[in-house]
Amino acid sequence: MHIVPTSPAPAPDARIRIIALGDELLAGVGDARALGWLGRAVASEQGARSRIDLFTAALPGETSAQLADRWDADVQRRFSTPGQADGSVDHRVVLAMGRADIEAGISLARSRLNLAKILDGLERLRIPVFVVGPPPSRDAGLTTAVRELSSAFEDVCSRRRIPYIDTVDGLVGHDQWESDLARSPGDHPGQTGYGLMAWLVLHGGFGSWLGTSS
Repeated sequence: MHIVPTSPAPAPDARIRIIALGDELLAGVGDARALGWLGRAVASEQGARSRIDLFTAALPGETSAQLADRWDADVQRRFSTPGQADGSVDHRVVLAMGRADIEAGISLARSRLNLAKILDGLERLRIPVFVVGPPPSRDAGLTTAVRELSSAFEDVCSRRRIPYIDTVDGLVGHDQWESDLARSPGDHPGQTGYGLMAWLVLHGGFGSWLGTSS
């Protein structure tokens, strides 16, 4: 990636450019309002000035290995080099980690390594990152595996002091979440579920990370 990491600090009125990478839940699949959790979270932080621009690159069923292969190119395509140079664009990356590693048979150690490679690459580029973990499934057995995967992701982020939202513990057993999944033709949320995910993100420091709220 050809982004110079020694750019000046963004101006106080710089536009915030969020580059978001993840699986189908990042795109809000199944949401009648087509907002997903990220759209809701960003809308909540926009305010009257509307400083946030959102560029989403979601791929259905993506594993951490596939994300590790593509993140660099996809961030580069959405990066403003002139905005970096003059401080008018404050770049941020949101990673929405999915649970496809489980079905693909990827070990927890490899999942950890894949995420670590991405985070270390973004650190070298001095791009702040916010990570959201995979939510629970309607299948209790799969949810157990998702919890283990999410814990592995959280540990990788914790070691680097990167914010991480564990959606499993926040949503498993939640009546509204489970009833929302039960109504879904797939194992994904609808409007209510995405709203709950957005609530977890917003109450997990999303605004502080963006610098839009305390």
